Amino acid sequence: MGDQLARGEDFEKKAEKKLNSWGLFGSKYEDAADLFDKAANCFKLAKSWDKAGSTYVKLSNCHLKLESKHEAAQAYVDAAHCYKKTATKEAISCLQQAVHMFCDIGRLSMAARYYKEIAELYESEQNIEQAIDYYEKAADFFQNEEVSTSANQCKQKVAQFAAQIEQYQKAIEIYEEIARQSLTNNLLKYGVKGHLLNAGICQLCKGDVVAITNALERYQELDPTFSGTRECKLLADIASAIDEEDVTKFTDVVKEFDSMTPLDSWKTTLLLRVKEKLKAKELEEDDLT
Repeated sequence: MGDQLARGEDFEKKAEKKLNSWGLFGSKYEDAADLFDKAANCFKLAKSWDKAGSTYVKLSNCHLKLESKHEAAQAYVDAAHCYKKTATKEAISCLQQAVHMFCDIGRLSMAARYYKEIAELYESEQNIEQAIDYYEKAADFFQNEEVSTSANQCKQKVAQFAAQIEQYQKAIEIYEEIARQSLTNNLLKYGVKGHLLNAGICQLCKGDVVAITNALERYQELDPTFSGTRECKLLADIASAIDEEDVTKFTDVVKEFDSMTPLDSWKTTLLLRVKEKLKAKELEEDDLT
């Protein structure tokens, strides 16, 4: 490891020397780029991630001098992947630089891919607002490039986080839109009931029984097969428990569904919010009587 670190430092010194020397403009930057690339690889082998990251940034600058924007952007991506191991903030900054360059040269699918990666980094840092922002950007770019599967994956992330921070209407609109799109695609049809269930759970969180009932009618018109699903029955039964302000019924209905189709943590969290509101209502009623 120490050996690779020393080699990396040696290559880096030679590259810096090359940049500061006289010589033909182009060849000097080409030679320096080659040396920085070798240095970065040595630093990676030595697991010296910060040094590898900063060397890739220097490599990117050489590519920019040579007007090779694609290579410059790629070097920023390589820098980000090194920084990811030690410094998330630096990794995000490098990916943002890469995205700007990919946009400049019209490589929008690459920009979309790295917008998504930025979103994932913010997600890992629990920075939900920024994660939403970048998943939305990625979804837009994927949509423009007609990569609808990736666009929908990003949109689902936006909806998931929007609901988490109680932006229920935003989440509902996204899930309903994905459900509508999926109906026209034979491969995606099977997922429609799941999207409608997610939208319905967000409707339940808003606590408006009339809106929930209207939404269920709308979902059954949208997909006539939905009315026969356990997902539809779950939403209808919960709506009725809310209407009757019956916590026990709510608990039984959810437990029965969960025993056959285990609920993931996102659904469980939202349904617990619904239950808490219902409990509070029941207590209010008890206080009044």
